[in-house]
Amino acid sequence: MYETYWQLREKPFDNTCDPRFYYPAESHQTALLKVRYAVENGRGGAVLAGPSGCGKTLLVHMLREAMGPACAPIVHLVFPQMSAPELLSYLADELTGVAASSCNAGVHLSVQRMSRFLEENTRRGKRALVVVDEAHLVSDPETLEAMRLLLNFEWQGTAGLSLMLVGQPGVLPILDRAPQLTERLGARCLLRPWDASETGRYIAHRLRVAGTPECPFPDDAVEAIHRLSQGLPRRINRLCDLALLVGYAEERRKLGPAQIEAVGHELATVSAE
Repeated sequence: MYETYWQLREKPFDNTCDPRFYYPAESHQTALLKVRYAVENGRGGAVLAGPSGCGKTLLVHMLREAMGPACAPIVHLVFPQMSAPELLSYLADELTGVAASSCNAGVHLSVQRMSRFLEENTRRGKRALVVVDEAHLVSDPETLEAMRLLLNFEWQGTAGLSLMLVGQPGVLPILDRAPQLTERLGARCLLRPWDASETGRYIAHRLRVAGTPECPFPDDAVEAIHRLSQGLPRRINRLCDLALLVGYAEERRKLGPAQIEAVGHELATVSAE
């Protein structure tokens, strides 16, 4: 709606996983490097923690882009609240690409199917990756133990599978209660919210990718965006997107703190309702 007015090729602040819009903030780049190292070198896997809206999902997509065809198949589990047998059955189906013929197949068949597949996959020079999203919701000790046992699949000293746990910071104390799993994970990364300077660079980066020749947010507006968003990318996106819409409707060429405050108030009111 507002793209032509702001001389944009596309909307710059959509919450998508388009790697073009990835901003390489220091904590995100460090986490990406550590996670990639752990996966590529068969270090069991990694845990990636951070507050909601900090960019974890996009970072997972960047990892998939960086790993290339040698990392396959990749299973992205987005609903992790399963019992251990349910988890193993689901992963066996997803890894092999073939659903079990019986819903009561049992743990032994799930393990057998995964073992056969991962052995052949490893022989082809590939390593599977299982990404468990919302991992802070997993509290069942048996499910956590099943995840640990997944890391036992290896042939001739080569790991057949890597595990990546992604969740809010609450996943860290859960893992502290599962030390045998934690010690199998080669990287432990915590994403932090951005400071005001990083927030400004992030906004400028996304606007450049979307094609605008100049930034409509002066420094004091960026400070307001940072304060209201607390440095979280998803919140920054919501504020900036609505601010651009308001600026278009009011025919403004710059968006100051007053407009940002009004947008923040509107978003807070809608969320409260």
